This record gives sequence, C-alpha cells and structure tokens, in this order.
Amino acid sequence: MKPYPEKTACRALTEQLELYAQLQHEYGASGIRPVLRRAERDLKAALARLRALPPDAGLAAREPNGLAAIQALRPRGPRRLWPAFDAAAYRDRIEGAWLGRMAGCTLGAPVEFWDVEAMANLARENGTAFPPDDYWTRVPDPFRKRYETSPRAAYTRDKMNGVPADDDIAYTLLGLLIVEEYGPRFTVEDVGKAWLRYLPFACTAERVALDNLKAGVPARKAGAKDNPYCEWIGADIRADPWGYLAPGWPERAAAMAWQDAYLSHRRQGVYGEMYFAAAIAAAFAVDDTVEALRIGLTEIPRDCALAKAVRWALGQAPRIRTWRQARATAEKKFAGMHRVHTIINACLTVWGITIGKTDFSRVIGETVAMGLDNDCTAATAGSIVGAVVGKKDIPPRWTRNFNNTIHSYLTGKRRFTISGTLTRFARQAKRVHDETAGQGGEGEEVTSGQ
Repeated sequence: MKPYPEKTACRALTEQLELYAQLQHEYGASGIRPVLRRAERDLKAALARLRALPPDAGLAAREPNGLAAIQALRPRGPRRLWPAFDAAAYRDRIEGAWLGRMAGCTLGAPVEFWDVEAMANLARENGTAFPPDDYWTRVPDPFRKRYETSPRAAYTRDKMNGVPADDDIAYTLLGLLIVEEYGPRFTVEDVGKAWLRYLPFACTAERVALDNLKAGVPARKAGAKDNPYCEWIGADIRADPWGYLAPGWPERAAAMAWQDAYLSHRRQGVYGEMYFAAAIAAAFAVDDTVEALRIGLTEIPRDCALAKAVRWALGQAPRIRTWRQARATAEKKFAGMHRVHTIINACLTVWGITIGKTDFSRVIGETVAMGLDNDCTAATAGSIVGAVVGKKDIPPRWTRNFNNTIHSYLTGKRRFTISGTLTRFARQAKRVHDETAGQGGEGEEVTSGQ
C-alpha cells in the first residue's frame, strides 16, 4: 500500500476561519459573511475536484464490487466444510460464538477508541489487570447512555444486568431478523427494507446509506452516494450472523455477507464483512482459530488490499507476542490510515487471535488493549475463538451477569433473550443448509466501478 498523502492544514485553517470570524464580529468588523462564503465555495470546489479524480483502473479490476466478479478472483478454498447441518456440533459452538461476541464487545465498549495508556491508567484506578482479564469495575461518566439505551455503568462487572446495547450486537440481531423475514436468499433491497424498519440511527457509512434510503435512493446505490466511509469497519462488524447462519459453509456465509455489505460499503468495506463471515463460518468446523482465519481469505479477491494485509499480519504473527507490539506494528505499517478503517482493525483482530489462540480471556483482553475500534475487534475475535472452543471453554465470569437478556436499540425490538436467539439461529442455520443450491448471481449486474 502506498503511503497516504501527508496531512494538510485544512482542518486547522477551517477552525481558524471560524474563530477569527467570531473575533472580528465581536470587534464590529464588516464584510465577514462574503469572506466565509468564498472560503466555503473554494472548499466545495476542492472537494469536487478530489471526487472527480479517476481511480486506478488496474487496481479497480483487482478489487471489484460485484459478487460474481469477487468470486472469480478468489484463491482456491474449501468453500463448504459441512456437507449438511450438524445440529449437535452446532449447539455448543453457536453458544460459544454468540456469548464470545457479546463478551468481547462489552469489554471493549467503555474504552472504545481510547488511547492505550488511558486504558492502562483506568486499570490501575480499578486495581485490575491490564490487558483486562475481567470487565472493568468502574468507568468514567457512568450515567451517560450509549446508543440512547444502556448507561456506561451497565458495561461494568458489578452493574451489568444483561448484555448492554451496542451496534456490534444490534447488527447481529438484525441479520437474524433479515433471514427470518426474507429467507436465506435475501437481497440488498431486503436489507434496505429491514434497515428502514428497524434502525433508528446509524454511524458513518451506515448513516449515509440509511439517509440515502430515506431520501429514496435505491438500495444498490445507497452505499455509493456521498460516502467517504465506504471502506471503514462498519460492514465487517455485521459479519457474524452470516457465519452463524452458514456454519461450516464459508462460501455461503460470504455470499450472504455481500448482500448485507453492499448496501453501505464498497471494496475493502465489502471484503471485510465477507472475510470475517467466512472465517466465522469456518470456525464452526475447525479446531484451530488461525486455520479459520486462513480459510476466510479464500472468499475474497486474492490481490485486494485487505487480503494482502491479512496475509502480512499472519506472517508477522510469530513475532507479535503482546498488544503493545501489535499496536506499534500496525501503526508503522498503516501510517495515515483512519483508525476506523477495515484494514488496520482487521490486522489487530488477527493478532488478538494469534496471541491468545484458544485462550478466550487472553484473546479478548489483548485485543481490547490494542485500542482503535476495540469493541468491534474484540467482538469479532471473541466470536471466532468462541465458535472454535464452544461455551464450555469461556470462563463463567464473562457471561455470569448476562442473565439471559440482550438489550437493544432496534425499533420495536428492545429486548431479546439469549436462549431465544440461540434457538432462532439454529432454526435458520438449518434452513440455510437445507437450501443446497447456493445463492450466487444476485451481484452479477453490479460493475466494479459502482
């Protein structure tokens, strides 16, 4: 990956414009508004020129957006590991994966995007270990609600009563609702309908897509219009339901992930969801977390930037022993990349897993300690290791206060039971496997330039 352009002074200049406009207003100066309007016109013109720059055609050919084109560029892979749905094998692994995701998310949520030293200092204040080996005992601003639902204190060890609300959990539940309502052959359009029905709000790429849907933009174009976030992590946090619903069938999990991801993302954003969906599906059928990560690579284009980065991360893994090494290595490799980008967070997820292997507590603790979008990365890492080891190898402290309850901000779906969702996932996973014809074709008409 080429180095990113050096940071410009645009943000600082914009702030200075606003501050001096206020100061000059206070001093009674005239002519302020024409100056600001001209600056705004110049910025809009610069933005238009940036957006009009043609992408590299060769790179675009190696990184298509359509499902059929993506599948044509995959390396060889197992495609399907379970010839049929194995209810007995699924039972313990789905519980491990789902509980693992919720535990990793809940551990990371109060310190999402925190500086690593700030997390270490919080652990010192709590008198607890760092990397964390249990939930935080106290967090700042305990009464402020996340996602307009759960107070921050609800993510702590002693105040937790059910799984607190988070988008990493809400999108997994939404994936289940999509398959229940539209069937395993759901389309991008069906995903859009479900978002309009159940999502009261969203962030970054999802917010853009949701706003576009509300404005009447067709679902297949909603992710491409006015969306500079289309390669960020928002799609890959939605990967888990497809792995849960196509256990042992990476190809099908990735194909369902495409239908979901294409609503809001492009290129690396889409590949991130397909990759982790395939890895999670594989985790139901293997006993090695790293093998699941490698299998996931067989469902995305072999030469896309994400595949190259994950292969690099796996190659570096023997030398990455701690969260500190992981963060430093990622920052050096991806200097200038946004902290919410799919690629840098995917590499941290990989290292959390390679450091901890099948030690659930170490996997999610190290991943959270790496920082960046660490509720997302720890949730995904927890899902993968949980699917491999099953519920039996997740220490009870991580799930003791879940109390068979999941809090949600989805419209009309504010509370779920864990037992109920497990039963529903199992029912729909069997339904997916019973449809042996596969899914493909829905993305064939989408060109790589969209």
